[in-house]
Amino acid sequence: MDTTDLLLAIAHHLLVFSLAGIIGAEFVLVRGDLGAATLKRLAGIDRHYGIVAALIVIIGICRVFFGLKGWEFYVYNWVFWAKMVAFVVVGLLSIVPTVRFVSWNRQAGGNPSFSVPAAELASVKNYVRAEGFIFLLIPVFAAAMARGYGY
Repeated sequence: MDTTDLLLAIAHHLLVFSLAGIIGAEFVLVRGDLGAATLKRLAGIDRHYGIVAALIVIIGICRVFFGLKGWEFYVYNWVFWAKMVAFVVVGLLSIVPTVRFVSWNRQAGGNPSFSVPAAELASVKNYVRAEGFIFLLIPVFAAAMARGYGY
């Protein structure tokens, strides 16, 4: 059980750090020139965002049921639920950028002179910024939870 818990924790942490990097990459890319190549890159990065987020959920569920702390620790821990709410909010905030990245990428593919509308770009920047700020709460809650807060 100790090895399983360790491997799940390692995988979970690596995936969460990967998601942080992906959000950071999106933040940097939406600040620059959004030519066809950048839009294609953004769409690819965002695809990885979804994959990594899904893997975080799967590994997280495995940690709840197969980890050393047992499911009771998580189910009755308000800090765990605050962390889950933060994760869900980040996921919900990511919907608008995802839809826009896909749309912009399609439009740029069919029209070489396509230019991202300034208002849409400003909106996406705000969503990605909000994702990043809310995401910062996740490790705060995780650190508190690891130290027994909320149970």
